[in-house]
Amino acid sequence: MTVTAQDAAATGASVELEIQKVTGRIGARVSGLDITRELDAATVAAVRAALNEHKALVFDATGLDDEGQLVFARNFGELTTAHPTVPALDGSPNVLPVDSEWGGRANHWHTDVTFVVSPPQASTLRSIAIPPYGGETLIANSAAAYRDLPEPLRAFADTLWAVHTNVYDYAVQGRKLGEQHEEHRKVFTSIKYETVHPVVRVHPLTGERGLFIGGFAQRIVGLSGSESRTILDLLQSYVTRPENILRWRWSPNELVLFDNRITQHYAIDNYDDLPRRLHRVTVAGDIPVGLDGQRSYSIAGDASHYTTVAEIAELAAA
Repeated sequence: MTVTAQDAAATGASVELEIQKVTGRIGARVSGLDITRELDAATVAAVRAALNEHKALVFDATGLDDEGQLVFARNFGELTTAHPTVPALDGSPNVLPVDSEWGGRANHWHTDVTFVVSPPQASTLRSIAIPPYGGETLIANSAAAYRDLPEPLRAFADTLWAVHTNVYDYAVQGRKLGEQHEEHRKVFTSIKYETVHPVVRVHPLTGERGLFIGGFAQRIVGLSGSESRTILDLLQSYVTRPENILRWRWSPNELVLFDNRITQHYAIDNYDDLPRRLHRVTVAGDIPVGLDGQRSYSIAGDASHYTTVAEIAELAAA
């Protein structure tokens, strides 16, 4: 499959990307593109168009280092710092090491950093150290999940708002905490964040509707904790249907770019005590908007040190 995108603001030149779908509903491999080189506007537009369609893209990252990953991610907008609470890679304030030895076993479905009012619009993950077996990353298409909902349930979800918070231990749920993981939990929750987001988010570039929930969504506004859990679990079951999921088995020197506005992901803890390390760089996002045009709002926690609020017009022109 070949995708062509033209940058109307440039010279009229177009670029073709070789796109091979990985599953029917999510994921594609991009070939014929050297992401270690500077990308022109037409190429960036083509990648953006492919991301809008496939939600997650896989690239050959041979020769790409941390600085190259930063340059690649900046094609899509201003970068966030590594994380609101977790330390960055030494000397690289925008790079988060996702390390099995330090809290990187996030075997729980989530969308990155939804506990702040403007979560990242896109995330990049680059393989650094890969175990000989296991360690896959699952990425789910939450727009497909929304389309799968029966009409009465879809209409109900359209009206809901959820409180997202970092004050629970998504990274080690169901595991006995060792000293190191206990320390990671303390760091992760060192600043309390609570933000209210629409359960159904409208994607600002495509207009698609997607279920914007995941592990940080802990309760539904106006409902009890038990009622909230029942509803969130029901909606989440549509996100995690097998047909909506890309299961990516990492190889060395790969980079995955995924749309954080309309996906969830899960790092499978199935590689024993072997080392696994990825580097994450994220692109600043906009404030989510629901079907009624209302925007998300913050209850607790200042994330201004972590991210700016992206302007949609600028993103659409990228």
